[in-house]
Amino acid sequence: MKEIPQVMQPQYLSTAFSRRVVLRTGAALGAGAAVSGLPFAPAAYAQTDVSSRWPEVTRFIRSYVDNRRVAGMVAGMGFGQSAPDFVSAGSRTFDGTSAVGPDTLFRIYSMTKPITGMAVMMCIDEGLLGLDQPLHEILPAYRNMRVQRQYDGPITADNLEPAARPITIRHLLTHTAGFGYTIVQQGPIKAAYSRAGLVPFSASRMAIAQDLMGGNPAPSLAEFADRLAEMPLVRQPGTRWSYSVATDLLGRVIEVVTGQAFDDFLQQRIFTPVGMDSTGFRVAAQDSRRLAANYFLMGGVPLPLDLPGSSIFLDRPAFPFGGAGLVSSARDYDRFLRMLAGYGEIDGVRVMSEAAVRMGASDLFPETLASNGRFTANGQTFGFGAAGLVGQGNTAGLYGWFGAAGTVGLVNLQAGLRHTLMTQYMPAENYDVQSRFPVAVAQDAMRLASR
Repeated sequence: MKEIPQVMQPQYLSTAFSRRVVLRTGAALGAGAAVSGLPFAPAAYAQTDVSSRWPEVTRFIRSYVDNRRVAGMVAGMGFGQSAPDFVSAGSRTFDGTSAVGPDTLFRIYSMTKPITGMAVMMCIDEGLLGLDQPLHEILPAYRNMRVQRQYDGPITADNLEPAARPITIRHLLTHTAGFGYTIVQQGPIKAAYSRAGLVPFSASRMAIAQDLMGGNPAPSLAEFADRLAEMPLVRQPGTRWSYSVATDLLGRVIEVVTGQAFDDFLQQRIFTPVGMDSTGFRVAAQDSRRLAANYFLMGGVPLPLDLPGSSIFLDRPAFPFGGAGLVSSARDYDRFLRMLAGYGEIDGVRVMSEAAVRMGASDLFPETLASNGRFTANGQTFGFGAAGLVGQGNTAGLYGWFGAAGTVGLVNLQAGLRHTLMTQYMPAENYDVQSRFPVAVAQDAMRLASR
């Protein structure tokens, strides 16, 4: 297949991707709660083959692969500390024969955020950070922040006012710090972020992809943090949920308080002890044969955006993007969710304390939040914890997030139900993958529980 033509209008791509693609339907966010408290029977779970245990998930996957809407798709489901079931179909590329499976590598983009968030929980648990500690105590450049009076308005003196309160670690974890995002903001502030290299991730070597993401990234995480401090905020801190680069900044916070490079911290404290052998910010050359291709949907037609043999993820990134920079596999991400389902423990290894997991998977929104300032989707409101969605009310126990290329990573801590979906297409909102998958999982899980 040909790659996206260079003559394609960047404005179209930017508009298509800059919608608030994170505002998924209530079905996607709440389906996992449908199984809360159900008594899953290990004997029933162990019988029959995978497709028989997960018929709705199997049909869901086939509906996309058989119609060539995606090249491949892998789902991983499990309960508590049990081994996962994997259902997969298709190949790494549309014109290839290499089948996808549990160890195929996918760009998980914003599913990086819960990992970064739980790393912050570890630092808080160990006394290196305080949940309500002002950011400027760690990064002094953030002491006197300015805020735009008019959202996405001009960056002029008459449109700026002082921040009403200091930015805190809690604000960063809940996307209430007031920072912007090149995939969300419009106008002068988006242009300023782009010029400064305050972009969310890298998507492709193609020049047009840089227009899509908003430019080239800053040369280092330290430089990213310094440049971000010079930008006005788009919201007053602590008042509204506003999707942002806050999780990327948390990577720099971790570096300062631990004295370790952010990616080294994740490797030593999470990836290695959890057993996530295929997760990182870069794909080794010898692993390119495991990497799936990423596609951009143009008029419903998937065009190659980032191919395995020439992927931008084969290069060392400008800095480790804590908000959307990781590549992982269905097997690896399931292990992360299994560690959370075990409240910090997996295979007898204590990775983080139970208290840290419970805090990270709880509603951490600040008391100063405006009455209409919560994360909302399809008329429902949800909490936000350690850089991930937290279920509330009938969705209590749900924790996780979604990725910009159609991926899903959710765990229901009350039911112990884990579900991961890996595929690669952008923008994610162009298909209903992320709303349908949790529903299919919930339907099959309830069937298993009733046996």
